[in-house]
Amino acid sequence: MTNPTSVWDPARYGTTGAFVPGLASAIVESLGVQPGERVLDVGCGDGVLTQQLAAMGAHVVGIDASAALAAVARGRGLDVRVGDAAAMAFDAEFDAVFSNAALHWMLDPDAVAAAMCRALRPGGRLAVEFGGFGNIAAIRTALRLVLADHGVAHLTADQFYPTVEGYLEVLGKAGFIEAHAVLVPRPTCLADGMAAWLDTFRGGLFGALGLAGQVRARVVAETVEALAPALRDDQGRWWADYMRIRAWAVRPPANGASGRP
Repeated sequence: MTNPTSVWDPARYGTTGAFVPGLASAIVESLGVQPGERVLDVGCGDGVLTQQLAAMGAHVVGIDASAALAAVARGRGLDVRVGDAAAMAFDAEFDAVFSNAALHWMLDPDAVAAAMCRALRPGGRLAVEFGGFGNIAAIRTALRLVLADHGVAHLTADQFYPTVEGYLEVLGKAGFIEAHAVLVPRPTCLADGMAAWLDTFRGGLFGALGLAGQVRARVVAETVEALAPALRDDQGRWWADYMRIRAWAVRPPANGASGRP
């Protein structure tokens, strides 16, 4: 099930969204990539992190639902497939599965987790980071109120922002073992400002709601105005109230032994 709000302008994503891969060092390092390993990058986007993993010596395959972003990633010389992560057909092909800032766009988390587990070889490991409970709460609240003022109902389920307990349950049902997770507050400075963030990261939502032209511009402007007291600092910088969940797990080894920590 592809999220209808996950629609991207590659040029805008590559500039306004440059912080997404730029702030991913913790989850990348935790994957512990070894030369020669096969790694699957789920929701690889324009391939910036996929390329980093490949530079570490891994044989990386990326998958993303956006054909536009996948085309940019392929332009980097990467093996990237276009598809729904919930429907991945990989079977015991990878030593590790990685994902950054993507799983919260996928609206069937149980199917995605099961597909990621199935893609791993027995004993293979998972390391993921994405939006967790409370992610961009202020932005979402302000946007919903502004949309309501314009007589537009926000989609009821356009994102997946779980608690730690909720996501550990998802991983357990998918067959993972040794799962653990943390919720990390990560206020993020928006170099291009809040309006650019809304146009980039909520452009797909606006399209799904049929907002365009002057109406869309007014919604963005009014949301920015509502958020200024909370998310613009005394130096005029804008911040997004990000909350990230980081999770790690292992596919059970074939012999029942403990997997790699």
